[in-house]
Amino acid sequence: MNSVDLVIRGAQVVSPDRIVPAAVAIAGEQIVAVGHDDLMPPAAQELRADGLYLLPGAIDSHVHFRDPGYPHKETWKTGSAAAACGGVTTIFEMPNTNPPTGTLEALRLKQKAAQSSYVDFGIHGLFGDDTVDRLEELLEGGVTSFKAFVGNTFGNLPAPSDGALLEGFETLAPLGIRTVVHAENSSILQRRERHLKAAGRKDALAHLAARPAVAEIEAIARVIILAEWTGARLHIAHHSAADSLYLLRDAKRRGVDVTVETCPQYLLLNTDHMLRLGGVMRLNPPIREARHNQPLWDALMDGTIDMIATDHAPHAPEEKTRADIWACDCGFPGVETQMPLMLTEVNRGRASLMDYVRWSAVAPAKAWGLYGTKGVIAPGAHADIAIVDLQRRGVLSQNRLQSISKISPWNGRAVQGYPLHTLVRGRFVMRDGQLVTEAAGWGRSVKGVQRMPTPQPRHTEHFIGAVLQTPPGVPRTATPLSDVAE
Repeated sequence: MNSVDLVIRGAQVVSPDRIVPAAVAIAGEQIVAVGHDDLMPPAAQELRADGLYLLPGAIDSHVHFRDPGYPHKETWKTGSAAAACGGVTTIFEMPNTNPPTGTLEALRLKQKAAQSSYVDFGIHGLFGDDTVDRLEELLEGGVTSFKAFVGNTFGNLPAPSDGALLEGFETLAPLGIRTVVHAENSSILQRRERHLKAAGRKDALAHLAARPAVAEIEAIARVIILAEWTGARLHIAHHSAADSLYLLRDAKRRGVDVTVETCPQYLLLNTDHMLRLGGVMRLNPPIREARHNQPLWDALMDGTIDMIATDHAPHAPEEKTRADIWACDCGFPGVETQMPLMLTEVNRGRASLMDYVRWSAVAPAKAWGLYGTKGVIAPGAHADIAIVDLQRRGVLSQNRLQSISKISPWNGRAVQGYPLHTLVRGRFVMRDGQLVTEAAGWGRSVKGVQRMPTPQPRHTEHFIGAVLQTPPGVPRTATPLSDVAE
């Protein structure tokens, strides 16, 4: 029997269906065997993991590493270090950097910055009126997917028009490419914010008043209609409101290919926390009233919401603590704290460890065309593994975050359940709770392993390529209506 690089023994291996005691053998970047200890090949090194759980590494499809453009907030090196220490082995990074990831030149800058990443990554390209003609070019250049900021957020990128959304969906549908949508109605947000500022509102809850749930409801409904019409794949980012869940349930029932993420902050925080923490809690969509928390948990449990992401959005502490809520930047770090927060809820009985694996690894792997290579502990898959101790207790501290952004609403929160080791393609990027600094640059793009199936569009006659061509047998000059016989 050939020797392997590493055998992990004594752990419980977790899938969405079961938890079984098993050893795992790793050769190079892949898992080569999962089974009884006695069946494992000889190994160059062994790791005893008695009492621990082996989870597929988490896949966070929503992070902002701020690089290029805002290195005082975060860099790829610090952001990916936070991911590694949070049990996250793959991230998808957002395009609202400076410059935005909407041209090949901007993409090349981001790819260069990503060379320092500890973890594997995808890159969302910018979907807007100015980029809709370059979507295929950006795909060829290396983006994995796209992001449309239908609601305004950090970077103040203009929302794509409905015409551009339709045209872009028509382009991407036959390619099988999924588009992430920040689903809030920009017109509602901007008008409300102007009125609130004119009235002198600067308090923390003014931000919520400017972004009512109806803005999310309307935007989700609109993009679902366009995605259903074209057959495009759709992903709703950072779902925050109980009131729009019915739209997602109905769309899924009709067969629309829509996936949905929510974040720990929408499950665990509400306006009571906002009143205490002020601008630290400002993000988009906003933290809402407590009545939204449980319905979002219920939607995770019944599959209406597919996955957990973090919207990791770091800023400098002074950018989050200004007295005027409108002057506080939106977002906070989250990629490092997501797993301890969610494992704590598992320990409280709110969900099972199998549920968590489905939300954190399996569902995102399937949504982004990675399942089989990532999102599973099985022979042939990448050895992307988070080894967790469900019994370990601690208190989250913003000062110990790997992120440059040392300010978090989770600061001081007691948790139970931590990742102790993180492996990315067979290499330790965190070991015994410590970042393996020599692993910087180990991460690579997932572009080469994506397997996005090509769907059949629902309305082929409406694709832009067909619209711009005169059908055979139809004269190019229209007949005046007055000449048409009744």
